[in-house]
Amino acid sequence: MKNILITGIGSGLGKALAKAYLENGDAVYAIGRTFPKELDHYTHFFFFPYDLSHTFMIKSDIEPFIKHHSFDLVILNAGVLGEIATLTDTDINDIKEVMEINVWANKELIDVLSTQAKITQVVGISSGAAVNGSKGWGSYSLSKSALNMLLKVYAKELPDIHFTALAPGIIKTPMTDVIIEKVDDQAFPSAKKLKESYIQSPEEAAKNLLYLFPKLLAYESGSFVDVREM
Repeated sequence: MKNILITGIGSGLGKALAKAYLENGDAVYAIGRTFPKELDHYTHFFFFPYDLSHTFMIKSDIEPFIKHHSFDLVILNAGVLGEIATLTDTDINDIKEVMEINVWANKELIDVLSTQAKITQVVGISSGAAVNGSKGWGSYSLSKSALNMLLKVYAKELPDIHFTALAPGIIKTPMTDVIIEKVDDQAFPSAKKLKESYIQSPEEAAKNLLYLFPKLLAYESGSFVDVREM
């Protein structure tokens, strides 16, 4: 049995990953705002309710949940999209809110995990947006490129832990639903490209990632890896 820690398990990929690991017989420690009731019957499911935007309290609040545990894999999955708009039309406070969850919450989590628990592998869920720089994706792209560098730096500073920033491909989540349903694909061509792309179900993506996560250990720690190029 492996011990897996996952953030953002209320819906989408996070919930699918939690369920896949539980069905595999592993223990899942989950942090998130929303409790997925369908996972409640699993004996080895442990949930800590927390809003990761409260970064200033993460270390003290999360510590009792993870202290003295050993985690084979930590999946930093929680993230927000932010508004799809040009940077000129994006308020700096909106960018800060996206950065708070997509970057700084992960920084605080890694700090408390590396000092209060034993962890072997950390995978931060990144995106092709981290390197594409597409029009309208300013907040999200900035946050994911910062996440990539955050993990790259930690790979140098915490050499006993293996870090990867992973782009999992396009997955049907509340985030992609917003893009498909609400974003003007004439104004933002990247939205049109997404709509025309193959979109995985969360369950399909989770099954694939369970197989791929161990393979990431063969890459240099701190790497950015896109599943579509593995």
